[in-house]
Amino acid sequence: MSNKQVLLKSRPHGWPTADNFEVSEGNVPEPAAGQIVIETAYMSVDPYMRGRMNDVKSYVPPFQIGAPLQGGIVGKVIASNDGPFKEGTYVVGMGDWANYTVTDGAGYNAVDPDLAPLSYYLGILGMPGMTAYVGLKGVAEMKEGENLFVSAASGAVGQVVGQIGKNMGCHVAGSAGTDDKVAYLKDELGFDAAFNYKTEDVYKAVAATNPKGIDVYFENVGGPVLEAVISNLRMNARVALCGMISMYNSTLDDMPAGPRNMAILVGRSVRMQGFIVSNYPELCREWVGIGAGWLKEGKMQYRESVAEGLENAPQAFIDMLGGKNFGKQVVKLSDV
Repeated sequence: MSNKQVLLKSRPHGWPTADNFEVSEGNVPEPAAGQIVIETAYMSVDPYMRGRMNDVKSYVPPFQIGAPLQGGIVGKVIASNDGPFKEGTYVVGMGDWANYTVTDGAGYNAVDPDLAPLSYYLGILGMPGMTAYVGLKGVAEMKEGENLFVSAASGAVGQVVGQIGKNMGCHVAGSAGTDDKVAYLKDELGFDAAFNYKTEDVYKAVAATNPKGIDVYFENVGGPVLEAVISNLRMNARVALCGMISMYNSTLDDMPAGPRNMAILVGRSVRMQGFIVSNYPELCREWVGIGAGWLKEGKMQYRESVAEGLENAPQAFIDMLGGKNFGKQVVKLSDV
């Protein structure tokens, strides 16, 4: 057996390209004392990884040139040298962009492959689902019956945000980048309203889809959508700042202007707060139980885009940043 890895070849300036990545091949790692070897079944591709490609200080260290990229993985323990998990155990955690990862198991958790598809532990039962729950409950403190708006609503996080809102009896509206995604939000996920931000006037569409205003905004995009939302926020509204994908590939030369209507936040007593999901471990654990229960009861559904093969991970990452994915983007590496 050989171990393929995707390495960071160079740091992108603006949008990443295939030239920023390199696929290498080596031997399957051997576990040292206290370590395990995981064969990856699915690998997660997430927007935040773009920030780790830059050599800047952040809440997580940057990827290193010549080293494997890292992200969420779910797979099977195939070797254990007195490690924390027995051979045959399925686990989820942060691992290399590789067919096999060797680790001491820190940060990994065992999962039940019979409870849900393995890929769901990287999506609705993983970081995206936890992010949705933390943002709504821990940050925005959303209450039953409020008015919720979410951008990038058909994405890995957004589709969970909207369904949590519906299960809490909220009026839920969202934006997405294609007519198919808008139809999915309304016809399959039960959103009360949704619009295509690429083809409609954003200011008019935000107002039309939120006729009573917005109590909670779950922010994934930034740019003109954020500015339009600010104008429609209600008194004491809360904004959970999860991400701003519209700016991830911007440079200092083409950075878009910030919202021009920030003064509204003062007069309407709006609270706007950024958050990192890992800072809320108790809520993360709470979500796994709630999310799994809702899946079982048919109160939640989840859509994924699946790329096949490790060598296709860089293109899947680039396409995800460009909005070409539909739902959570994962890469399938094996059938373990």
